[in-house]
Amino acid sequence: MNYGIAFTPLVPTVVLWLAIGAIVVIAALLLIGRSRSAWIRVTALALIALALANPQFTREDREPLTSVAAVVVDKSPSQNFGDRNKQTQAAQEALVDGLKKIKGLEVRVVDAGQADGETDGTHLFGALTSALSDVPVDRVAGAFLITDGRVHDIPGNVAALGFQAPLQALITGQKAERDRRVAITAAPRFGIVGQPQTISFRLDDQGVSGASAKVVIRRDGEVISERTLTSGQAANVDVDIKHEGQNIVEIEASPLDNELTLVNNRAVVSIDGVRDKLRVLLVSGEPHSGERTWRNLLKSDASIDLVHFTILRPPEKQDGTPINELSLIAFPTRELFQQKINEFQLIIFDRYARQGVLPIAYFDNIARYVRNGGAVLVSAGPDYASNTSIWRTPLDSVLPAEPVGVTEKPFYAHLSDAGKRHPVTRGLEGSASEPPHWSRFFRTVETRNAVSPPVMTGADGKPLLLLSRFGAGRVALLLSDHIWLWARGYEGGGPHLDLLRRMSHWLMQQPDLDEEALRLQIQGKDLAVIRQTMGDTVPPVTVTSPSGTTRELTLAQGDPGEWRATLPASELGLWQATDGTLKALINVGPTNPKEFSEVTSTTETLKPLAQATGGDARRIADGSSIDMPRIVPVRSSTLFSGDGWMGVRMRDASVVKGVGVLPMFAGVIGLLLLLGALAATWVREGR
Repeated sequence: MNYGIAFTPLVPTVVLWLAIGAIVVIAALLLIGRSRSAWIRVTALALIALALANPQFTREDREPLTSVAAVVVDKSPSQNFGDRNKQTQAAQEALVDGLKKIKGLEVRVVDAGQADGETDGTHLFGALTSALSDVPVDRVAGAFLITDGRVHDIPGNVAALGFQAPLQALITGQKAERDRRVAITAAPRFGIVGQPQTISFRLDDQGVSGASAKVVIRRDGEVISERTLTSGQAANVDVDIKHEGQNIVEIEASPLDNELTLVNNRAVVSIDGVRDKLRVLLVSGEPHSGERTWRNLLKSDASIDLVHFTILRPPEKQDGTPINELSLIAFPTRELFQQKINEFQLIIFDRYARQGVLPIAYFDNIARYVRNGGAVLVSAGPDYASNTSIWRTPLDSVLPAEPVGVTEKPFYAHLSDAGKRHPVTRGLEGSASEPPHWSRFFRTVETRNAVSPPVMTGADGKPLLLLSRFGAGRVALLLSDHIWLWARGYEGGGPHLDLLRRMSHWLMQQPDLDEEALRLQIQGKDLAVIRQTMGDTVPPVTVTSPSGTTRELTLAQGDPGEWRATLPASELGLWQATDGTLKALINVGPTNPKEFSEVTSTTETLKPLAQATGGDARRIADGSSIDMPRIVPVRSSTLFSGDGWMGVRMRDASVVKGVGVLPMFAGVIGLLLLLGALAATWVREGR
């Protein structure tokens, strides 16, 4: 219960101060003039001023408030190493028991630092701020952190903590821990496909020096280099960028004896492959309505460098005009099909027939080009079934089907069962309806002895589009020259851009269009496992998290040719998946998470901030036993830690429950005081 005096003036504050000023002046004159009744008059005037100020006796009924201490428990993945979780549990129980024994202290316990697949590193101070967000500063008694010391959101100064109380850190783990890690010092984010990129890294060992390690470098799971390094040694590795999209490079060092964990023995670099230019050679056998469709498609793609030739004057049309008077460009057959053929990613024959322009030997070069990894697309018309067909050349060894004739009748193109599963044709706009929501074709080339099932069928269910592999290369055979009807919008047109673009990219071996593939994708907070296949079933997939935990997933069929499963992406780092044949990699979040960059426990990161608040950071593990400090309440000190003890700052905060007020000049008492002062003045003057 608190007592005091409060003033609630009966007149405005300005009037009160003017009255006091006037009384002071009158009192000064009376005293200077040495009037006999000066003190009585001054006293009377002072009582009048005091009455105007209206003094009141106050009594406050207060209820003491508890002080609040927060305990933040580190639940980050690095706490799983060694006996840290066991130490943390024992320390939490002992600490909470010790704090609860202190009278007038409220204890709040909060878990923090859990892996969520989004936050990079261990964040404890954000959780501490949230735990004390509703507590006034004058009630905070302190904060305790139970952690391995690897905290990544440490405030820069004491003021940033938001309270004036001790910060205490109890450090788990052992003092003499050993660990090895691969640290990336420089790595590119992008690289041009076909060109090497340099990655710089260093072998760091903690708790040991002079040790050597075997370092293996892999690209997309394939070993590309091996070497031996010693502790602290830096090295560079050149990595060829093989394809577009993510190229995952792993740098893994052999284990260190008795090291804490193997998680950070491997570093990951993700390099996005981009193509400088895709060189495409388009050879049109003659001018026709569909020629511009191919040209417009290829020229609209800025990444494609198109070389286009149209045979306007075949040898049989010689008319005796001298060569130097012709405005036509001679077809550079030797340069294109012998000297520079391997510079092209794709060769397209558009209604091309043998006309004596290309010697037979060059077709043999083209077939060899395909087997070595090249791509050929044949857009066939009646030329493919003629006596001058390119089938009747050495190119027949890499063409998917033999021509037998031409059918002239209208038909709708349909997706075959294989086409509904193939990434090139799956889900083409308009394919789901019957008839398909696109225009008809009016001519198709009949074939036999196809080496692979068609992905699209034409008249009478006969093959219309064949996609085949030969050696390391790929070939597409489109058995109608009426794709231009879709481009011109005839009968509503059709999805020619999607079909031709997908087909071209499949031929140039873009990975996301492979028929058999295993992929990992991030969808929100989940990791999606996607298996593309042309088969009817798929085996289970084993997924390995960055921390090494494995899980077997059974995939469920979604769209035709696609099987899926999802799981929470609960960890940052490199995830791996395999079905025994195919392997997929994806990096979630930063390529090398802070959580696993340094994993040995330490007191040094938290000690400066803790000591600045009067607290301390100390280890609680001594071998296999736990050595917990005593927890003591401290009221008037700036030091809250010592030999074998840690303290909390006890507060004297309270809340007012009730107030009593007694005016000093109210009623008879005030009236008597004023009348008495006036009477005393009158008596004195009467003498």
